[in-house]
Amino acid sequence: MPEFFAHRRPGRPGLAVFLNAGDPPLAELPRLAAMLDENGVDCLELAVPFPGSATDGPVVRASAGRALAGGVTPRAVLDAVASVRPGLRRLRIALLADWSHTVRGTAPGDFAVAVRDAGCDGLLLHGVPPRVRAAHYEAVHRAGLPLVTTCYAVSGPDAVAEAAAHASAYLYLVAHYGRSGTTAALDRDRLGAVITTLRSTASAPVAVGFGVRTAGDIALLDALGADAAVVGSAGVAHIAQARAAGQDPVEELRSFVRELRSPGPHAHRPTATREE
Repeated sequence: MPEFFAHRRPGRPGLAVFLNAGDPPLAELPRLAAMLDENGVDCLELAVPFPGSATDGPVVRASAGRALAGGVTPRAVLDAVASVRPGLRRLRIALLADWSHTVRGTAPGDFAVAVRDAGCDGLLLHGVPPRVRAAHYEAVHRAGLPLVTTCYAVSGPDAVAEAAAHASAYLYLVAHYGRSGTTAALDRDRLGAVITTLRSTASAPVAVGFGVRTAGDIALLDALGADAAVVGSAGVAHIAQARAAGQDPVEELRSFVRELRSPGPHAHRPTATREE
């Protein structure tokens, strides 16, 4: 299976875009995925929507609510991925699922196989209880499904080492503790130190999210040594604004992605505050 962020090069790190499946509606996923594929996005981090996320702010939570109100189910998400994945050239799809809402009650191996068979290129499982984490790692490995692991810039050495050891798709480094979409200053020294550690211990690429919303933010992460950037709430907000205004959310997101990939005069100027 092709490497995540295989097209990155100096000055142009990989780019992942987070979206809730079903916002915009799943019927738009083929056009949405094709647009991301054509515009230099390396990874679509596609979430199976779930309610009440403790780590998401109001923008992402409202998006999940719209998707759930539209009747989106895990099976529908996997079927939608299966329909679009064969036509993609460079875009990888990493499925994000919540343990309690989506996986609990299902054998980890069965879920991993279903995700693999749908054509997903990786799996990020949110909220896995410590008591089943080893079984989760083993099930995903046995299914031959690349794994996305996570840790925080403020995580202790053991958590960082565990994330590095088990990541095979990419390692998602959360830049700051808190909910997505909240404004927080970026601790460049701490983040740079953790990226340096992970680059020397993890075999998978290191992607940084939370607080990434401009080309300047992405350039800063590149300077700190990250392999890729993850853009979440900022893109979700563009979709919400377009839907509220009766405009095309795919075209709105296209414009935003082009801004993120722009090498314009402000691309290397970090913003004072950030919102994922």
